[in-house]
Amino acid sequence: MKASFLILSLALAATLNLQAQTAQDTLDIKRVALAYIEAQHTPNPKLMQDALHPRLVKRSVFKNKATKKDYVSEFFAENMIILAESYNVKGDKFPKNPRKEVKLLDISARTASVKLIADAWIDYMHIVKTNGEWKIINVLWQYNDLAEHQ
Repeated sequence: MKASFLILSLALAATLNLQAQTAQDTLDIKRVALAYIEAQHTPNPKLMQDALHPRLVKRSVFKNKATKKDYVSEFFAENMIILAESYNVKGDKFPKNPRKEVKLLDISARTASVKLIADAWIDYMHIVKTNGEWKIINVLWQYNDLAEHQ
C-alpha cells in the first residue's frame, strides 16, 4: 500500500514538473498568438517579426485546380513579415471588429500548442520558448470554407 502511494506521488510530481509554466508564460503565449493576427490587421511587420521564430514554417493543404491533387503550401518567417506589411494595406481584408479567439490547447515549460480562430480561418500554432521568449515556430492552418482551398 505504501509503495503504491509512493509511486502515485512520484508520478504526480513528475507530471507537475513537465507541465511547469507561470502565469506570465500564459500571458506571453496569448500575446504572441494575438500579435500574429493583429500584425495582419494593422498592418505591422515589426509586430509580426517579434512574434515569430526565425525558423517558422506555416503550412496548409490546397487542391490544384488542374490536376485535382492535394499539395502542401509553405510560407516562412520572411513571407509572413512581408505579408504583415502588405496584406491589409487598404484596410479591406478584415471586418471592422475582427474575430481573434485564442485557445490554449497545451502548455509545457518550453512548448505550447494554441488554436487561433480568426474570421476566415483557423491556425494551429506551436509556440516555443527560446532564450526566455515565446515565439511561434509552426503554423498549420485552413480556411473555414474548404472551397477556398482550391
